[in-house]
Amino acid sequence: MTTMATKIWKDETGISIPANRITKSEKSRERAADKLLKKAQHLNQKLGEFKSEFAATVAEVYDEVMAENGVDIRERKGNFTFYNFDRSIKLETDVNERIDFDDALIAVAKEHFDNFLSNGTGNVDEMIRELILDAFSTSRGKLDAKKVLGLLKYRSRIPENKYQEFHLALNAIEKAIRRPDSKTYHRISLRNEEGKYDSIDLNFSSI
Repeated sequence: MTTMATKIWKDETGISIPANRITKSEKSRERAADKLLKKAQHLNQKLGEFKSEFAATVAEVYDEVMAENGVDIRERKGNFTFYNFDRSIKLETDVNERIDFDDALIAVAKEHFDNFLSNGTGNVDEMIRELILDAFSTSRGKLDAKKVLGLLKYRSRIPENKYQEFHLALNAIEKAIRRPDSKTYHRISLRNEEGKYDSIDLNFSSI
């Protein structure tokens, strides 16, 4: 059995230090660090296991709800929230998908929009003109993905036969979309006496 007296002590450079030169407080710190690290690793493992159980249970409930309502579960998209019977417990699963754009293709989209605006927009709603200018204004050199994608919903409002550049721009936006990663967040909350839900902090996001 290794004790503090027989332990081989090495500093951060890898140099061995004789045990009789290690102070009492250094030994206390060593014991505390080892003890807390082991507990932290154990809890982290258990939290990871619970996160997997949480996700699997929510997926099972989701599939059952969809099946009862005749919905094809293969079409699942986005977030899901459900409650227990008396609504005292709330469980949430949120999918946060980051969207980026291919620089070259988004430049193509901007070029088509510039042509659309410079050639005169005729009877096109002035609001759409403002939305285009706002969507392509950058903040710290980055586009707001939500604003850019918001332009796609105006496709049906702008006749393609009269405004080809507008539709070419929308096509370029759709091709430019990139989804490099996504994160799924799980939360469980308990309703308090005021009727509000208090989240039980588990910090799953980093696990």
